Amino acid sequence: MGFPYMEAVVGFMILTYIFETYLDLRQHVALRLPTLPKPLVGVISQEKFEKSRAYSLDKSHFHFVHEFVTILMDSALLFFRVLPWFWKKSGDFVVLAGLNAENEILHTLAFLAGVMIWSQITDLPFSLYSTFVIEARHGFNKQTIWLFFRDMFKGIGLAVILSPPIVSAIIFIVQKGGPYLAIYLWAFMFVLSLVMMTVYPILIAPLFNKFTPLPEGELRVKIEKLAASLKFPLKKLFVVDGSTRSSHSNAYMYGFFKNKRIVLYDTLIQQCKNDEEIVAVLAHELGHWKLNHTMYTFIAMQILTFLQFGGYTLVRNSNDLFQSFGFDTQPVLIGLIIFQHTVMPLHHLVSFGLNLLSRSYEFQADGFAKKLGYAAPLRDGLVKLQEENLSAMNTDPWYSAYHYSHPPLVERLAALDEPDKKAD
Repeated sequence: MGFPYMEAVVGFMILTYIFETYLDLRQHVALRLPTLPKPLVGVISQEKFEKSRAYSLDKSHFHFVHEFVTILMDSALLFFRVLPWFWKKSGDFVVLAGLNAENEILHTLAFLAGVMIWSQITDLPFSLYSTFVIEARHGFNKQTIWLFFRDMFKGIGLAVILSPPIVSAIIFIVQKGGPYLAIYLWAFMFVLSLVMMTVYPILIAPLFNKFTPLPEGELRVKIEKLAASLKFPLKKLFVVDGSTRSSHSNAYMYGFFKNKRIVLYDTLIQQCKNDEEIVAVLAHELGHWKLNHTMYTFIAMQILTFLQFGGYTLVRNSNDLFQSFGFDTQPVLIGLIIFQHTVMPLHHLVSFGLNLLSRSYEFQADGFAKKLGYAAPLRDGLVKLQEENLSAMNTDPWYSAYHYSHPPLVERLAALDEPDKKAD
């Protein structure tokens, strides 16, 4: 009898759930603390702290329920061999449709359609509750039920359009790849990521939000002046109507080489009455660009993707692996799904490492903005964003170390307040 891969995977999933639930409990205890952390006393208003505490505790309670239901369903799907049963049923559906079930691409697309329908049905109650109960209760939700379902169906439509050619290409590459399979798969995903980074902001994002040029004025002049001083090739400056869905705020940039664009959420402009705060937040974002953080992260993800495909090629023909999960055939997509499950321990370690790297980058980007003279407005901007988004004020150090890609506000303010020791 072969190695019990499936039982090992389910066992690890449950152990991970127990560990993460322990961290969630630690964080829940921190969220219940009735007082602000000492460094935030006098910085964050008591009213905002009380609202933040209530919002964070609501999300925490919801998270416990969501995670418990998720681990039950995911474990049951594997342990009771629902996936192989569903694979066979999707083949039956292909036959009923008058198509050839021996065609792996058709069979796989039918399987994915069923999985998508199942995931939409099971996730819908949680999405509705999160949006129209928790977010609405705390004043964040701005979307109607009509807009919610319109977004959902647009997302489904995009999946229906984009998935078939991508899945078909992956199956074709695996079937024909030979000894260089990992290289071909990586090259395909590399090109696909570049295409999606180009297409998404131009064709896909506008399907969900309206992007308008930032009006002429003092804010625009300041942003363009900052970009020019750093030789940032800013081509377009947009405002996105994030307020149609939520009052949460954000800002981001995108684009290749000499064609960069900056997007500000309208909620960010509304919340930061002082233009300097917005410019300081963008100085932080431009710090990521100037310090090559985006490029380094992209390269790291490409290396990890190649290593993953290399690992997949080593096990894709393993009879024991497929049989352990209840499959008597070896479809390409199923092999990829099973492989992802079996390397889950590595995924968690890599994710933890990337979070550490990300937090380091955030401190560096804050330091970059500080050197440009934006320490005070950045400090004010970070406090304003923390208040307006009702982000958690008290955080458990273990929880934040494991989960947070951004350092807690207390740590960022402390770093900004540190005197420059390396001025020379």
